[in-house]
Amino acid sequence: MATRALLPEPEPRVDTRESLLAVPGIHCAGCIAKIENGLPRVAGIESARVNMDAKRVAIRHDPALSPPELKAALARLGFEAEPLADPGVDVAAAENRSLLRALAVAGFAAMNIMLLSVSVWSGAEGATRQMFHWLSALIALPTVAYAGLPFFRSAWAALRQGRTNMDVPISIGVLLTTGMSLYETTTGGAHAWFDGAVMLLFFLLAGRCLDGLMRSRARAGVAALLKQTAPGALVLDGTGQSRWTKADALRPGMRMLVAAGERLAADGRVLSGDSGLDISFLTGESAPVRVRTGDAVQAGALNVAAPLTVEVTAAGADTVIADIARLMEEAGQGKSRYVRLADRAARWYAPCVHLLAALSFAGWMIAGAGLHQSLLIAVAVLLITCPCALGLAVPAAQVVACGALMRQGVLVKDGSALERLAETTEAVFDKTGTLTLGRPVPRHLDRLDAADRSILLALAQASRHPLSTALRQALEAQGVRPAALGAIREVPGEGLFAEHSGVPVSLARPRSLITRFELASEYRHGADVHLLPFTDALRPDAAETLAALRSAGLKTLIASGDRPEALEEIARATGTTAIGRLRPADKLALIDRLKAQGQKVLMVGDGLNDGPALAAGHASMAPASASDASQLTADIVFLGDRLAPVAIALRAARRTVRVVKQNFALAIGYNALAVPLAIAGKVTPLVAAVAMSLSSLVVIANALRLKGAAK
Repeated sequence: MATRALLPEPEPRVDTRESLLAVPGIHCAGCIAKIENGLPRVAGIESARVNMDAKRVAIRHDPALSPPELKAALARLGFEAEPLADPGVDVAAAENRSLLRALAVAGFAAMNIMLLSVSVWSGAEGATRQMFHWLSALIALPTVAYAGLPFFRSAWAALRQGRTNMDVPISIGVLLTTGMSLYETTTGGAHAWFDGAVMLLFFLLAGRCLDGLMRSRARAGVAALLKQTAPGALVLDGTGQSRWTKADALRPGMRMLVAAGERLAADGRVLSGDSGLDISFLTGESAPVRVRTGDAVQAGALNVAAPLTVEVTAAGADTVIADIARLMEEAGQGKSRYVRLADRAARWYAPCVHLLAALSFAGWMIAGAGLHQSLLIAVAVLLITCPCALGLAVPAAQVVACGALMRQGVLVKDGSALERLAETTEAVFDKTGTLTLGRPVPRHLDRLDAADRSILLALAQASRHPLSTALRQALEAQGVRPAALGAIREVPGEGLFAEHSGVPVSLARPRSLITRFELASEYRHGADVHLLPFTDALRPDAAETLAALRSAGLKTLIASGDRPEALEEIARATGTTAIGRLRPADKLALIDRLKAQGQKVLMVGDGLNDGPALAAGHASMAPASASDASQLTADIVFLGDRLAPVAIALRAARRTVRVVKQNFALAIGYNALAVPLAIAGKVTPLVAAVAMSLSSLVVIANALRLKGAAK
C-alpha cells in the first residue's frame, strides 16, 4: 500500500479577540442556527461558534466590543448569557444537576397525585372528591412552578424576542391544564387534571435528563491535555542560584533545569545536556527522541534519560501543547453543529402543534361550543401532541444501546455519537497505540541462553526506562529468575552496568548505527554482544477489523506521525493506504480535507497528537490505553487489546439509528390516530395525558430491543 508525507498548510491570523460566553439556554440545532447565523449580523462580530455539549458560545469580534455588548447581542436573539472568564467552569453540568432535581420533584409529586386520582376515578363524590382535588392542587401547584421552570424560562425567552420553540407549546399546555384544573377545583367541578400536568412534566424532564447525561460525558478533553504540562520548573538566575517558578510565570529567556523523569513546563532550546525525550503527544511514536545542545524541545515532553538545561522560548498560551488544546476546542465545536434526528423533527413540531390547537379552539368556538369546552379541547390537543415520545425516542434508544456496548467493553460517552458513527463513510486510524499495541515488545529473546536471560532480567529490573520495563515484563512472563549481580549503576542516557562473577555485563544504548530496527538495546556479557530489537506489535485482529469495516462500506486510511518507511509493513498487513510524518495540525487538516470531499470521518486514535483530529471527526474512538486527553475527547472508548470493538460499535450504531427511526414512526403514528380524536372533542385532558404516557412507554419498550445490539 502507498505511504506519503503531508505538509501542514499555514493559516492566516486575524487581528480579532475571542470571547467565551456561557449560554445555558442552548438545547437544540435551532438554537445553534439562531446564534451562529444571528450574531455575525451584529456590527463588530466576525463569527460565532456554539459548543452545545458545554453550553458555550465562542465569539470572534472586534476588541472594541465589550462583554455587556456581547451579552446584549445574545439577549436580542432570546438567550441569556454570561462571560466565561474560567473555561473550566462546567455550565452544562450545573444545568444537568438542576434538571435532575426537577425530575425528582416531578416524579415524587406525580406518584402522590396519582394515588389521590385513583380514589376520584373509583367513584369518590361530594366533599371527598373536592378534598382530593384540593390536596392534588396543593401538591401540583408548587411542583409545576418548580419542575416546569426550565421550560417556562426557555419559552418566555423565545416569546420575548418574537420567536417560538418546542418549550412554548409545552409551557402553554402545562399552564392551561393547571389553570383549568384549579378553576374546576374552586368551582366544584367534577374533573381536574393535575395528575396529567405533573406526569407530563415528569416524562419531559426524563427525556431531557437522559439527553443531558449522555452529552455530559463528552467534555473536559482540553483540560486533561493541558494537565500534561508541568506545574512549574526550577529556573536559574544570573548568579547560578535556582528557584521554583510556576508555569504561568515563565518567560522567554529564562533558563530551566529539567531533571530526568520531569516534564517540561515551557517550549525551549537545549543549552546543555544530552538526553532522550518522550514526545509521543506530538508524533505518536513510542521511541524517545534524542536531544542535544541547540535542539528545540516542547512543553509537555517527558525527559527520560539525563538532566537538561533549557532556555525558554515560549510559555503559557504560546506553547505547542496550548496550540493543540486550541485546535481540539475549535474542532470539537464543529460537532455541535451536527443536527440530530430529534432536532430535525423538532423544527416542525412547535408550529404544527400551535396551529392544530389554535384551529381546534377557533373551530369549536365558531361551532358554538363555548369558551370552557373549546379551551378543554385545545388543551387536550396540546397534551396529546406533547413531545414526550419524541423526547424519549432518541435518549431511550441511546441509553439501552450504550448499556449493551458497555457490557462488551465499549464505553460510549456521547449518545449522539451513535447517530454520527452510523453515518460515517471513512475510517482514519492512527498507528502507534491504535492499530498497534503501543508498547515495545522485545524480539529474539530465545537466542539467549538461560544464564544470559537471568542476567538480563536483573539488569532490566533496575531501570524504569520503557525498553527495560518491556524486557522485564517479557522475561518474567517466561518464568525467568533474576541473577545475582554486583552493584548496578545506571548512567543517564547510556544504560545499566554491573558485574556477574567478575565479568562485566551491561544493558545499554547500541554502540553501532542501527538502521534495520527502530528500537533496540545492546546486551553485553564480557566480549559477547547481543542486539535486542523491539517491535510495536500489531493488534491481533487489526487486519480482520479493517476488512470488516470495508465490507460495511467504509473506506480505511492510516494517518500517523511515524516515518513512511515504518508504516509500510502495517499498510501491507492491513491492506490500507498509509500517510506518514503527520503532526497534530496535519491530521486535523487531513480530516478537514476529507470532510470537504463529502466524507464523514470516523477517527480512531490514542495519543495527545490525535486530540484535534478526534475532536474534528464526525465520530471518534480511542482505546483505553490512550492518553487522558484523547479518552476524554473521543466519543467512544474501547477496552482490551483487540480492535474488533470498532466494528462492533459501528454495527450497534446502525441498529440504534434504525430503532430511533422506528420510534419516530411510532410517535407519528400515535399522533395520527390520537390528534383527530382530540380535535373532535372525544378526548379529555386526562385521557390525553394517559395516552401521551402510553406512547412514551411504547417507545421505551421498542428501545429495549437494543439490549442485544452489541452481539
